[in-house]
Amino acid sequence: MLVIERKDLGAWLEGAPHETGYVKGSSIGLPAEGPGSVAPFWRRPLSMVIDWGLCMLASALVFDGDALANLVLFVVMNVLFLTLFGATVGQFVLKLRVRPVRGRSPMLLRSIVRTVMILLLLPAVVWNKDAQPLHDVAAGTAVITV
Repeated sequence: MLVIERKDLGAWLEGAPHETGYVKGSSIGLPAEGPGSVAPFWRRPLSMVIDWGLCMLASALVFDGDALANLVLFVVMNVLFLTLFGATVGQFVLKLRVRPVRGRSPMLLRSIVRTVMILLLLPAVVWNKDAQPLHDVAAGTAVITV
């Protein structure tokens, strides 16, 4: 069982914890750089902005911009696209993929856990030393570059 201690986590106040010479992603089997390495921070929120914008556009066109429709479209898009393709539309555009890094759960279950935790917001601002937000740690996934 994986136990996370406070010293392993970071927050938006202090940034992710780091050790001199430590390569992000090395403890979960990712390369230091290049394809398959941990995605740069700036691409993650930008991909979410793209996804949310597409959901808002679809909601405006079909559901008169209903807030609940925005949320439902975001959840459906995340679960469906992560399960089938390993990336949402925003992640495809920014050349990112969501990859399983531990456990044997099917991607459908991982995508549901990851999406629900993103909606809670707090897991998205708590990071570990491998530059994984808590929603990725809980789902056993990592966002990587392609």
